[in-house]
Amino acid sequence: MILIVDDDASVHASLGLLLKQAGYAWSAVSNRADAMTWLGENECAAVLQDMNFSRETSGAEGLALLREIRATYPALPVILMTAWGSIPLAVEGMKLGAGDFITKPWTNTQVVQSVQTALGLAQAPPDAGAVITSRDQLDDQFDFGGLVGEDPGLLRVLQVIGRVAATDASILVTGESGTGKELVAEAIHRNSKRRNGPFVKVNLGGIPTGLFESEMFGHVKGAFTDARTDRVGRFALAHGGTIFLDEIGELDPASQVKMLRVLQDRTFEVLGSSQTRSVDVRVVAATNRNLRDAVESGAFREDLLYRLNLIAIHLPPLRERRGDIPLLARQFLHSVMAAHGREGFELSPSALDYLKAQEWPGNIRELRHAIERAVLVAPKPMLTASDFREVAAMEKPGSTTRDLLPPVGEMTLDQVERAMIVKSLKHHAGNLTRVAESLGMSRPALYRRIEKHAITV
Repeated sequence: MILIVDDDASVHASLGLLLKQAGYAWSAVSNRADAMTWLGENECAAVLQDMNFSRETSGAEGLALLREIRATYPALPVILMTAWGSIPLAVEGMKLGAGDFITKPWTNTQVVQSVQTALGLAQAPPDAGAVITSRDQLDDQFDFGGLVGEDPGLLRVLQVIGRVAATDASILVTGESGTGKELVAEAIHRNSKRRNGPFVKVNLGGIPTGLFESEMFGHVKGAFTDARTDRVGRFALAHGGTIFLDEIGELDPASQVKMLRVLQDRTFEVLGSSQTRSVDVRVVAATNRNLRDAVESGAFREDLLYRLNLIAIHLPPLRERRGDIPLLARQFLHSVMAAHGREGFELSPSALDYLKAQEWPGNIRELRHAIERAVLVAPKPMLTASDFREVAAMEKPGSTTRDLLPPVGEMTLDQVERAMIVKSLKHHAGNLTRVAESLGMSRPALYRRIEKHAITV
């Protein structure tokens, strides 16, 4: 049974019809007292609550009801309803424990998906303190693809993926650069009901502000000077599937507003067209930044954070799961040998001890690069600690043994720029923030140059 709390009888009727068509029983009340009385006398699966059902209190009564529900029925999902202009009120409700919020006027798909997601999460809460099952047991139930490891920290992540993948909940994946956030997004998609739909990856840090709308929402021919043909945007490409918004923390303020609109309403307008289009997507976002700190500094919108952060998954850095390093190293060794057509390489005990002792600031990506370089330069197929020390020495600042740029005059400016970016990527183990800082440019500028020079990261 779904309880609707709103003082408007027409809202009762329209939401009730929608819920009935979706297969849910429902009931409706108009005020806080009646809501608590009804909850005390009936079994309830979720509450759809208007934040302004008492107009004269400007949301205070709605917040009071939410606090009372959370205190009395802490496991009961509550979905807030509010006008677009009152989103800060909904964010305040999310801080108090509401599961989601939708804006009026709503779309029917939006309401049904929100209810389905809330009920799905209630049935399988992502409890980080739950007893950890073995990797074999998890692999029997789910497809985690390239997420290699048996460390308890990783197993907790895999358990959460397994619990929430079947819902449509928006997920924010956090962690340092190189920890495998894209692999988590792919695993969520593979284990979801959208697995047969598209999986669209978007590196938001690489999209210039002026091209954001065109890239994300598409454009029609003639929308701007260089729009010679129609373009389908990333959200439309992801319809029926999952969109992975990588580097979400790099969005500028203007783009954040546009992103919030489409994530909230699941509607957008193609650049150059006045027609509003609907999209059905599951959103997984990722960042290596602390978005709560960014909210405090004014660099990131709090309402966008709460829209993205229905479920949070944090990936531990490699230095906190050292027991997985041998598993990852052996997997990378086999893939590197296949990629370069080399055979017979093995990791000696001394090599594994060396790898396990390193800090790996670039995490899994840095480990893979180290394995690859060792395979390419080691004199013998049995890789030892000495081989990896030599590889590490090549990348130290001031090293003159290898990887020097040719003399001036033998390279064009573009070639020099490309070589410096590649060299910096190797030196910083793929950490794009450090690369951008070392080269004296912003991350978006670095992304543009990486794309321009077709550099593989």
